[in-house]
Amino acid sequence: MTGSALLLLFAAGLWAGTQNALAGGGSFVTLPALILSGLDARAANITSTIALFPGQLSTGFAGRAHVRGAQNLSFRALLGISLVGGAAGGVLLLVTPASFFARLVPWLVLFATAVFAYGSFGRRRAAEAAVHLTALQAAAAQFLIAVYGGYFGGGIGFLMLAALTMAGLPTRNAGASKNVLAGVMNAAAVAIFAFSGAVAWLSALVLGVGAVLGGLAGAWMLSRVEERLLRLGVVAIGVALTIGLFLYPV
Repeated sequence: MTGSALLLLFAAGLWAGTQNALAGGGSFVTLPALILSGLDARAANITSTIALFPGQLSTGFAGRAHVRGAQNLSFRALLGISLVGGAAGGVLLLVTPASFFARLVPWLVLFATAVFAYGSFGRRRAAEAAVHLTALQAAAAQFLIAVYGGYFGGGIGFLMLAALTMAGLPTRNAGASKNVLAGVMNAAAVAIFAFSGAVAWLSALVLGVGAVLGGLAGAWMLSRVEERLLRLGVVAIGVALTIGLFLYPV
């Protein structure tokens, strides 16, 4: 692999780590970068999951002070749900083609962005005071997101932000909590993928270093950015990702 390709992968990891910490969607940066480096889509997806995992752990640890459970659903329960769902998604990726989920990605990101935007700006005071999801609904949503996260992973940050804010968490706490939950749901998938023989380890290492540095920077920004600006940033990234995914499907 050339030096320019390694530099591209490092820059993609840096960007993806920062984006994951703030709003999610980092895999939409790393996946095309890995495909451009010469990997097929399936190997790129697996390598991206491995590479982003250390950054997710460091980001979750850095923002742990803001982690909370949703109303009537403890954070420990969310952790367990994420671990089981992530393992199921990882197994599905190894035994089924990814084309079906890939076609759903733009619609999932569009839906999550629309829900988050409405909850943030459409009826802001009501959204902050009311719980839109029950504990059972929030648990079911988190399990489905975890399965999807272990299988493909693109957009899980947006989906979790939407689900957790609808379950009653403020944006800052939802952002920190989804960072930890993303790491947990990918932990099981990473354990499975590491022995699949499909990982490009040099690419994963370069991406991973960039993602850790970017994740730490993003966690620092998460605790300092004014909340309205944070909400606007999440929606803006969501709109940009949605347009890009419809124009250039993965």
